[in-house]
Amino acid sequence: MEFLEELGFDRTMYLKPVNWSSFKHALTRKKIVDYDEESKLSKVLSTVDLVALGIGSTLGAGIYVLAGDVARNTAGPAIVISFFIAAVASVLAGLCYAEFGARVPKAGSAYIYTYVCIGEFCAFIIGWNLILEYLIGSATVTKAIFTYLDKLTDEKMSDFFNSTVPIHADGFGNFTDLFSLTLAILFSVAIAFGVKESSFINNIFTLTNLTVVCTVIISGFWKADTSYWSIPKEKIPSGYGDGGFAPYGIKGIIKGAARCFFAFIGFDCIATAGEEAKNPQKSIPIGVVVSLIIVFLAYFGASAMITLMLPYYEQDRDAPLIYVYERMGWPVLKYLVSIGALCGLFASLLGAMFPLPRIIYAMASDGLIFRFLSKVHPKFHTPFMGTLVAGTIAGVLACLFDLEKLSSMMSIGTLFAYSMVAACVMVLRYSEEKSVKPKDSKEETLYKVFLRQIIFPQSDVPTKLTSKFVSSMIMSFGFLCLFGSGLLAVFEEELNKGEIWLFTLLGFIAVSLFLILLLVSLQPTSSQTLTFTVPLVPWIPGLSIMINTYLMTTLPTSTWIYYLCWMAIGLLIYFLYGFWNSLEGHKNSDTYPLRKRKDVESSGL
Repeated sequence: MEFLEELGFDRTMYLKPVNWSSFKHALTRKKIVDYDEESKLSKVLSTVDLVALGIGSTLGAGIYVLAGDVARNTAGPAIVISFFIAAVASVLAGLCYAEFGARVPKAGSAYIYTYVCIGEFCAFIIGWNLILEYLIGSATVTKAIFTYLDKLTDEKMSDFFNSTVPIHADGFGNFTDLFSLTLAILFSVAIAFGVKESSFINNIFTLTNLTVVCTVIISGFWKADTSYWSIPKEKIPSGYGDGGFAPYGIKGIIKGAARCFFAFIGFDCIATAGEEAKNPQKSIPIGVVVSLIIVFLAYFGASAMITLMLPYYEQDRDAPLIYVYERMGWPVLKYLVSIGALCGLFASLLGAMFPLPRIIYAMASDGLIFRFLSKVHPKFHTPFMGTLVAGTIAGVLACLFDLEKLSSMMSIGTLFAYSMVAACVMVLRYSEEKSVKPKDSKEETLYKVFLRQIIFPQSDVPTKLTSKFVSSMIMSFGFLCLFGSGLLAVFEEELNKGEIWLFTLLGFIAVSLFLILLLVSLQPTSSQTLTFTVPLVPWIPGLSIMINTYLMTTLPTSTWIYYLCWMAIGLLIYFLYGFWNSLEGHKNSDTYPLRKRKDVESSGL
């Protein structure tokens, strides 16, 4: 029992009877943020640091691995269009993150935004999704570094581990990858020793990576051949499309965009550093937008160059840039690219590991997961235990498991988090301003004037009625997006055949989505002044939700099964621990022991 109390269990709260009303209130209780409260984390990150963090966590595998595979098998030279579509989708989500970063400059990213705006249960779901994203992301990048170094050493590393520590079990890797385990732990220790120090290392990696990318783009002009973007069909090998700029058609461009979108995952790590930024209201919006623009230009330029230097069907799936320079007979640039690739992957690993302990810290501080994970080191001012635990778990995943089937799991969590943030932006923009009372509060409750209030609001500020209406419309919008995206994914063959019933149903859904956003746009908005706001609300957040939902439905069934298993574990933790030990639930609670309350207050949680 003492061990459980160390984890944060409170026997008094746990044994308290709960009725439906209190249970419903607990799920929707919102976090009250004290912006004047001094953070225990060090405020040492500048705008440049946040931009470098966003670039470093995003600019990596998209150039050094993904571009060759997408160009060869999915989009052809039109990969540049695929990257453009993916960038637009990412910028839409990034704008929403930027506004929330200006509103809530606290550690925790989408988790804290949802906690403040929607409620505790949804916040836990988002936080649990983000933990999954960064855990799998860290393990995947660690494994990618091992694979890249293994290729440079003619697979001597994998041969050694295969002969000494093999694994003979389904679902696991072929051997125990002790290198990846050690690398993950070393990176977590480096991050735990100080934010400024790890940020300085990340800046060096990112600068080197950008220098190499610029070298690739500039050197490509010497060997660029525009005829590779218009190769006739008769010269194309069987199985590689119809030639030309878009050999796989519009469908290939869209599928390529869905794959390229995941190359932009990672910029949200900027928002997790809100408490460690010197001026978060200014730095977070600038960091998100600038980093996404730079990453897009890098992806666009590099993918254009490799398809202009070599036909798309000859691209290498695993290391396209190195292969291109081998074919060009430029060994010096080949090794320069190798250095850039390693720096890019190291920066991606740092970018994936950096936000993970911050998410854990925020959730543990709120009592939704085990509270000991929120302890901040008195000297380094970092979530020391959370960082080491997160790095060790990521290292074990990379060490033991075959990550091919697990890697796409982080996409669901990320896309779901993006959608929730976009929804939260709309909810907050149209939220009730309690300081301003309506002229006649009774009139608002009358059903006969409901439509007049919704279509022609009598107040210039959001009221209780308009706020609830917007919330219900946003929920309906999300369900319609999911239903419509599901139809597109399940009945793709019928869509290609032009089935009338399907087009009619999709047309009805499209009109309904437009009308919902139109009705929402007619409602009065909040007068709160922010350093950054998303333009064209609710249209931009609504478009972001539509795109994210569609991309989620394109993921394979096996990914959804793994995801549901992960969520089942999370729900078990929440209802057995977080529900009873939530700090928000303990506030103003007579049943919460005075000693415990003082302990929480003195710890800063």
